[in-house]
Amino acid sequence: MPAKDIFHDTVKAALQKDGWIVIRENFRVQVDEEGLAMFIDMTAEKLISVEKEGRKIAVEVKSFQDRSDFYQFHAALGQFLNCRSALRELMPDFILYLALT
Repeated sequence: MPAKDIFHDTVKAALQKDGWIVIRENFRVQVDEEGLAMFIDMTAEKLISVEKEGRKIAVEVKSFQDRSDFYQFHAALGQFLNCRSALRELMPDFILYLALT
């Protein structure tokens, strides 16, 4: 299981403040039968608001703390695209977001 990003709890608190219910953290997405899997930082669902009722989201949190923001951005984008592809196939009712600092 991957380590939490430094801003994981901040993003979680912001989602909860906006009325989202965090369903799972470090959500494992099984990609194939051989055991290849990805982890998404959290999934959440909005149940209260009429305009957002039943919406489900997954959020990948990334902060750029290395010397090369450019490299880290591309790594985060690549991970986001891979997770989005897997999520669309396995759980199409979830929308994936990338939370950046």
